[in-house]
Amino acid sequence: MQRREFLKWTLGAGTYGAFYLAGLVKTGHTQSNNPAIVQPPLPFQKEDLEPYISAKTIEFHYGKHHASYVNKTNQLIAGTDYEKMPLVDIIQKTVGVADKAAIFNNAAQVFNHNFYWNSMSPQGGGDPKGKISQKIKETFGSYQKFMDAFSDAAISQFGSGWAWLVLDEGKLKIIKTANADTPVAHGMKPILTIDVWEHAYYLDYQNRRADYVKAYLDHLINWEFAAQNLSG
Repeated sequence: MQRREFLKWTLGAGTYGAFYLAGLVKTGHTQSNNPAIVQPPLPFQKEDLEPYISAKTIEFHYGKHHASYVNKTNQLIAGTDYEKMPLVDIIQKTVGVADKAAIFNNAAQVFNHNFYWNSMSPQGGGDPKGKISQKIKETFGSYQKFMDAFSDAAISQFGSGWAWLVLDEGKLKIIKTANADTPVAHGMKPILTIDVWEHAYYLDYQNRRADYVKAYLDHLINWEFAAQNLSG
């Protein structure tokens, strides 16, 4: 069953405080028998994105890679102060700290994947409507120019990483991040993302990243989610 729950942001002093997506990003628990970070269920069935992303890819990506980041994060924060923190706080307190790199990388990948699944919908694709459409046209000149710029960012990201539509100091921007890096580590508010690690597309597209990016933009991009993030 598709979930209809969206981000609610708590802003503070130029950075993001704790945020909650009911069932998507959990805050920390104090009970030792419960994991601090919980992998949320997918917002769609694993076969719902076919033929653009296969159920097999979802099984590996969500069931193996994403789950591994969740499990590793919980292992690394067990018995530390991070165990009681919301996920975004963990990310913001460990970014750039050399001896906390493993915590940052795994926690950031949990966030990134949580956000990625909700950036797609079986009913996705097409032109956005309403306020976000107006904002995109004001920023990029046209929807096609946005598509071209987002596609270029996703395709040109060298190696593993992500392409994002973000809100930075009130302005829409397209950025790309390498490996586990994430906009919330740098005071930016994510609106949409696409995963361009090879495990996101290789079973379906092999080395044809451009075809995967086109399928995401044409058929999967979740403008309802983006609109909620923009206005939230």
